[in-house]
Amino acid sequence: MPARAVDRALVRLLSTLDEAQKRWFVGREAMLLGHGGVKRMCELSGLSKPTVLRGIRELKAKQALRKEGRVRQVGGGRKALQQQDPEAFKLLQQLLEETTAGDPMSLLKWSSKSTYQIRDQLIAQGHPISEDTVARWLKALDYSLQANAKEREGPSPPELDRQFRYLNALAQEYVARQEPVISVDAKKKERVGAFKNAGRQWRPKGKPPEVNVYDYPSLAVGTAVPYGAYDLQRDQGLVNVGRSHDTAEFAVESIRRWWDTIGRPAYPQARRLLICADGGGGNGSRNRAWKYHLQALADQLALEITVCHYPPGTSKWNKIEHRMFSFISMHWKGQPLVSFETVINLISATTTRSGLNIQAVLDERDYETGQSISDEQMQQLCLRKHEQDPQWNYTLSPRPQVRSQK
Repeated sequence: MPARAVDRALVRLLSTLDEAQKRWFVGREAMLLGHGGVKRMCELSGLSKPTVLRGIRELKAKQALRKEGRVRQVGGGRKALQQQDPEAFKLLQQLLEETTAGDPMSLLKWSSKSTYQIRDQLIAQGHPISEDTVARWLKALDYSLQANAKEREGPSPPELDRQFRYLNALAQEYVARQEPVISVDAKKKERVGAFKNAGRQWRPKGKPPEVNVYDYPSLAVGTAVPYGAYDLQRDQGLVNVGRSHDTAEFAVESIRRWWDTIGRPAYPQARRLLICADGGGGNGSRNRAWKYHLQALADQLALEITVCHYPPGTSKWNKIEHRMFSFISMHWKGQPLVSFETVINLISATTTRSGLNIQAVLDERDYETGQSISDEQMQQLCLRKHEQDPQWNYTLSPRPQVRSQK
């Protein structure tokens, strides 16, 4: 009999047993399986590890033939800890949000903390819990243990954890004050034209979309340069699709369009804006043009703009990657991007069960590369570096004299 059929038969048999019989039967099967048997039977039966171990102890003590005098009714017994202490479950989710590691482009997540470390943190905050319960909750939240697979993007500086904690604390402060927090980044450039797009879609049999045999650049309509701004609080985003280059000026213009379209209506009383960005590219931490154009935006909008950069080698932790860009890629898989209109429509039609809403606009401006910002221009900025890792954290305040001139 196939293994899956055996598993299904075992589950059906367990449904006919009472509490004690189920414990003993599962304990016996675990002993017969040997190494890994307890874990396997926990997965099949849904019983906890302590219950299976108790069944094994009773069998070894020859207590299995002695019927218990009381069998609990269905639904009896101690309530699950998640029901007894729902605050612990919420706290666990918060801890995981801060420590999730790996490739967030995947819907399967894993944590850099062990079940023992998570247990200790929960206990320290007044929530007694076992590491086995933590493991069950992690599985319920679609977390799993993973082996090393991801290639390194660069060296991890010793300040990495400190910067992540600082960024997270600052974001929580802004959210508590109902001030906007956005994650920004440039998505991979896409060649526009009748080119093959990876992935498959449901279509009438034998009618795949026809595309060019060769991917020659001369056959392209152009190159789409998507730059996104994602609102963490409202699960909304805007993608500004450029046609020229991914420059600092283009990045700031994309943020300006987000503010005019989404930010201003959603946060009419806002006086501050927090931007979470990668450390390279058009919005790089060392890019003078990025800071220069951000200063102009702060002057124009009368907003205090704070920027927190992700440390080198951690770009995949940027929330826009796995909360917005990944779903855009899934939505248009197998769909040739034959025109800029197609790109805009496919991005705008991207949604998720959680309620993600994306607006897309076309930016036809021609942005020049290699813009040079002089020392004198930099000295005119109203820029304050934070004490915490000033190379990654800084604030640009509106310049009163510039606003008065306008």
